[in-house]
Amino acid sequence: MELWFTEKQTESFGITARVNKNLHSEKTEYQQLDMIQTEEFGNMLLLDGMVMTTEKDEFVYHEMIVHVPLYTHLNPQKVLGDGGTIREVLKHPSVTNVVQVEIDEKVVEYSKQHLPNIASEYSNPRVELSVGDGFMHILNSEDEYDVILVDSTEPVGPAANLFTKGFYAGISKALKENGIFVAQTDNPWFKGDLIRDAIHDTKEIFPIARLYTCNIPTYPSGLWTFTLGAKTHDPLDVNVSRFFELDTKYYTPELHKASFVLPKFVQNLCK
Repeated sequence: MELWFTEKQTESFGITARVNKNLHSEKTEYQQLDMIQTEEFGNMLLLDGMVMTTEKDEFVYHEMIVHVPLYTHLNPQKVLGDGGTIREVLKHPSVTNVVQVEIDEKVVEYSKQHLPNIASEYSNPRVELSVGDGFMHILNSEDEYDVILVDSTEPVGPAANLFTKGFYAGISKALKENGIFVAQTDNPWFKGDLIRDAIHDTKEIFPIARLYTCNIPTYPSGLWTFTLGAKTHDPLDVNVSRFFELDTKYYTPELHKASFVLPKFVQNLCK
């Protein structure tokens, strides 16, 4: 008998993967957490039945949410991020402190056990882990961060507040005068309204607002978007010749600007 996991991405479409074994299953205080080992993508973290990350393709998401804003910022020092993003953030020598705020400490606990590539830098002295509500952390911060990375789950449950205009306004307050933020904003095939709202809200709060994309096969549709808001630095004006060499698998200086070239139907969401 074969065991398969299927995520319904809409009522009539989903993705499926063959499961070798279940590694952990638990109803935490905030969500259903499952860690499974799949044949194609290795260990996979599921929250409320949705794919959060996998061993095989996590590098795409984490490289793209981190290196685009950190290279855009001329001197990022203090960054707000999370486990997988921490690994990439620490590749930038100017960073002195990276803070992760995670509402569900069970996610950290089981990521350390089953996703060591993602959770490899928690012991780094530049890393500060705080268990708490990221929404409230942002609202209680002012002029504190150079870069804020909103690596949220889907806009349901504890992450619902992370897709609101009030949250983006709080991010602006929490950023320094030349700060930048990036939020994952789902896919344009099934969540066009979410993307439209996110980029429009960002435009009302930040002088510079951009949408960029990448390919992540285990996320709905495979085409994923990030919304970037900046106070002074435009990612399209970055001089890529100043980039230092990074150990990456997806991100390149050439891809930095190319990722902002959008298909027409995605451009239309930004109007």
